[in-house]
Amino acid sequence: MAMDESVVVPGIALGADWVDDVLLAGPAADVCLRLPEVIDRGKLRTLVQQRQKELAQAGFRAGGAVALRLPPSVAFVTHLLAVWRSGGQAILLDHRLTDYEVRRAIERLVPQVVVSADRPVPAGLRTFHDVGADLASYSGHPANTAHAVVQLSSGSTGPSKVIGRTAEDLVEEINRYTRIDGVPTKNERLILLPSMVHVLGLVGGLLYCLHAGVELVPPARLTGDAIVHAIAAETTPATVLGVPFHIGLLASVQQPPWLPQFKRMTTGGELVPQAVSDAFEQKYGVPLGNMYGMTEVGVIGTDLFGRHRPAIRPAPGIDVRVVDGELQIARKESPYLGLSDPARWSDGWLRTRDAGVVDPETGLVSIKGRLDSQVSVGGLKVDLTEVEYTLGTLRGVEAAVVVFDGSITAYLQLHERRETTRLEAELSQRLASYKRPRTLHVLDQLPRTTTGKLVRDLTVLRKAVS
Repeated sequence: MAMDESVVVPGIALGADWVDDVLLAGPAADVCLRLPEVIDRGKLRTLVQQRQKELAQAGFRAGGAVALRLPPSVAFVTHLLAVWRSGGQAILLDHRLTDYEVRRAIERLVPQVVVSADRPVPAGLRTFHDVGADLASYSGHPANTAHAVVQLSSGSTGPSKVIGRTAEDLVEEINRYTRIDGVPTKNERLILLPSMVHVLGLVGGLLYCLHAGVELVPPARLTGDAIVHAIAAETTPATVLGVPFHIGLLASVQQPPWLPQFKRMTTGGELVPQAVSDAFEQKYGVPLGNMYGMTEVGVIGTDLFGRHRPAIRPAPGIDVRVVDGELQIARKESPYLGLSDPARWSDGWLRTRDAGVVDPETGLVSIKGRLDSQVSVGGLKVDLTEVEYTLGTLRGVEAAVVVFDGSITAYLQLHERRETTRLEAELSQRLASYKRPRTLHVLDQLPRTTTGKLVRDLTVLRKAVS
């Protein structure tokens, strides 16, 4: 359902209206979270009110900021909603960040309270954690800006950026999701694989589900079998939301059971090669949808039925244009905290740094890869995205990253043993010589960001090899 236009979306200092009206409204008995503990709306509202009192006792005041260094958990969900309901700004810090990274972020953003897990968060394959919260008073300063949420970008191509979004912006995106054909609706389930700390899991998962009356179900563990178990646990329709990395987990299930309730899987992040999508759809008998977005603006375009792959349709309310081959998104204000960088945002347009094409007849958008993926080799233009894609079509290649390091260099992760000489021979049949990597590095595991994106930073890749 679309949000009623009469809903008032205040600034962070004006309190609880948008949280109550957009996220927490509905019958008390309606189930909203299965963790596997079942939490209905009545219980969630009670927990949020308790968290508000605890935050106030720790020194948090309306107009202030709270840093949440929590894994996906009931503690994270309830403290996030409590901060917003109290008229505050939530600074989301992935619990996997180092102490040094967290310290730098806190020193820059100056929260009034820092909320951390009350015990060490075990490493491993859990998507949701059972932790309590430790609240520490930090400062008496108000928030630096009027944004409702502050996030750090994933940093897949360089240092993280600090991004802010207002309550109005979040509600606009939630409303955008309600108008996308193919999203789960009331009395359905969303099996959530990405972290709630990042934009896909936060808005596309947690906030949309709370608003639309969709049950949010993180699987017990991040494995193919656990995901299948979560789908099969109830008879209501289920959509899986993940990133391309998660397709491999489901593909690893040798003989999945018949899952009539499995409606579709939707992936965000990198584009999925046609061969991978075909194999997934054949194995599970459901469409593999695609979603494209950015932390700065949320969902930009979708193809939830897999009809237009690799193209996508702009999400409702999104204005897209292409300038000098770069995809740009209309946005009234810069999303970046601090001085606005005209190389990223200017005159109401956000520069994605992605190469793209908009079909003038259909309006469909095709993402052609990062602009910085185009390099010159001997005076000839090479699109590293094309090289990556071609490597991904070779037998045994699970993932590939191609960079220009004085010459074209490829980093591969294999799911079966292959000699590099055989891979090079097969590649020679598919790419011109000037496009082929001069060096192939095979790694047990390619470096990934906390959101599951492949890291393309040269320093990190070289370190992984060494």
